[in-house]
Amino acid sequence: MSRVGKKPIPVSKDVQVEIKGQHVTVKGPKGELCQDIPFEIGIEKKEDEIILMPKGNQKRIHALHGLCRTLVANMIHGVSEGFQKKLKIVGIGYRANVSGKILNISLGYSHPIKYNIPDQISIEVTKDNQVIVNGIDKQRVGQIAAEIRDFRRPEPYKGKGVMYVDEKIRTKVGKTGA
Repeated sequence: MSRVGKKPIPVSKDVQVEIKGQHVTVKGPKGELCQDIPFEIGIEKKEDEIILMPKGNQKRIHALHGLCRTLVANMIHGVSEGFQKKLKIVGIGYRANVSGKILNISLGYSHPIKYNIPDQISIEVTKDNQVIVNGIDKQRVGQIAAEIRDFRRPEPYKGKGVMYVDEKIRTKVGKTGA
């Protein structure tokens, strides 16, 4: 049995969880998320916690057990508190700003990059070229942060590019002159 899956998921008072068969809907102060749970996993709500149980003893079912528990826990955390990823832009002339639902990024290319901000995601840019991606869905927040990072990945010689705030770039030694 999955160690992660065994733990019950606590539900706070401001979050409402609705279970219809294998479909889970979570509503909270920040929004609403839905998820379908595989039929191999049983789900039930008891008072202020949710419990997931495997319906079998195969390795695949045990892996799904832990995964589904984590997905439901992330949904509850997302609608109550939300998720955020921070990126920093390093380089001379590299900058970003938000105008409406478009993120404008200048990363040393011949043209500025215009990124359309999806619904349920908010992006803000601070003065020190930090891009903060906020949202209720952990997967979408991470995916959008990764897409922004892919516009100019950090390079190992000068350390320029778009990187996560807590990311460490190991710089290489360049060529030496004769």
